Amino acid sequence: MASTATILNNAYKAGIAIPAFNVPYLPMIKPIISAIIDFDSFAFIEVARIEWQKFECRGPAAVAEEFAKWEHSSHVRLHLDHIPVIDEDGQHVDYLSIIQDAIRFGYHSVMVDGSSLDLEGNIESSRQAVMLAHEAGIPCEAELGAIAREGSGASIPYEELFTSGLGFTNVEEAKRFVSETHCDWLSVAIGSIHGAVFGALKDGKKTEARLNIKHLDSLRKAINIPLVLHGGSGVKRDSMLAAVSHGITKINVGFEIRRAYEAALQNTGGDIQAARDAVYIRMVYLLKNYFNVVGTNPIITEGQS
Repeated sequence: MASTATILNNAYKAGIAIPAFNVPYLPMIKPIISAIIDFDSFAFIEVARIEWQKFECRGPAAVAEEFAKWEHSSHVRLHLDHIPVIDEDGQHVDYLSIIQDAIRFGYHSVMVDGSSLDLEGNIESSRQAVMLAHEAGIPCEAELGAIAREGSGASIPYEELFTSGLGFTNVEEAKRFVSETHCDWLSVAIGSIHGAVFGALKDGKKTEARLNIKHLDSLRKAINIPLVLHGGSGVKRDSMLAAVSHGITKINVGFEIRRAYEAALQNTGGDIQAARDAVYIRMVYLLKNYFNVVGTNPIITEGQS
């Protein structure tokens, strides 16, 4: 079986996107994997701490158990997404214990998010997480920069944020960060937005974002490892495709498929199968018409061990 690190490195060299689909509800896992297999693609199934805190996936163990029912290692791998050192409510998180648990549950890669800390704190916390992952033989993703969240209360309009580059990943800091943490993949801030997870905007239309490709080029030249785009839902397609050809390899998608699932539940009075069908339909659109990754699986995985 090809290692997760090898697969992502192959995709990085080939300029192919690997989508990563977040699962705030356990029944979403089956249709996501089915679509990926049916269209001969490769993708991650992933869960972030906020999704068992704010939604209904119940936690890393439950997600791993459900994933195992439908797992197909040639097409999907399980990733632990966004484990913050300090969470959205400003509380310190026992992030290393969560990562250790995920490793024990069989996750194929993990992520630590120390982006709310200063650079020194982010480097140190991420370095510890990377050490845990590497001891277990799996890759670790980290994050540097400030990716805005929809409905977070920020008073600065998106266009002003984008034009100013406020919160974008600093190139020189990225060089130091990767050198000192030895992270395998880096989530960077170049214009995308996380989806809303609570409040009035939770089910609304997400702001259409675009990406600063020139800044991305500078980051890629500085660190030359697979780069990750969080907040992939709602990014203009031409901007997303350009980013893939300039170093973005893993793209996280949550809002697009969560909205499809929740809307179908609401419209059918709680019919789980209808919600699963809605997720499958949205997945087909994303794989075929947005990411353009139908039939890319052999290109990424062939000839590897």
